Amino acid sequence: MTFEELSADYSQERMDTVAKALEEVLTSALPQGGITVGVYEAAKSLNVDPDNVVLCVLAADEEDVKDVALQIHFTLIQAFCCENDINILKVNNTRRLAQILGGGGGGKQSGGEPLDLHCVLVTSPHSTSWKDPALSKLSRFCRESRCMDQWVPIINLPER
Repeated sequence: MTFEELSADYSQERMDTVAKALEEVLTSALPQGGITVGVYEAAKSLNVDPDNVVLCVLAADEEDVKDVALQIHFTLIQAFCCENDINILKVNNTRRLAQILGGGGGGKQSGGEPLDLHCVLVTSPHSTSWKDPALSKLSRFCRESRCMDQWVPIINLPER
């Protein structure tokens, strides 16, 4: 095995670990009410209480890359998060994100409308100091990515 093959294996293994940690963080924050879903809802939450936001997840599929308005929203949210030391991740599978957050509901609101999963914020509960090992993994991954000049790392959420 060459060095390139070893580092590629490590990268894939590491990315799988990060994807699993993201899933754990989202599923543990959901019942605590620590999830804000939607670009506009996230912007409101960031404006009101940015200190309690511990992670921002931006999600876009291939067709969303061509949506100029969405890309402008992403740029503004990313800038705000960077300015307020909020970790940011991008995921490229909104369908899988809907499964994680909707529990198999297909990412639908109670009225049948699809959820806007392009931006998901994870907030820390006010009452407790939330220490989640999976969140620590994600924070470390984001910090290491920034050291390598990758300010918004992209995570592939594998289908299940």
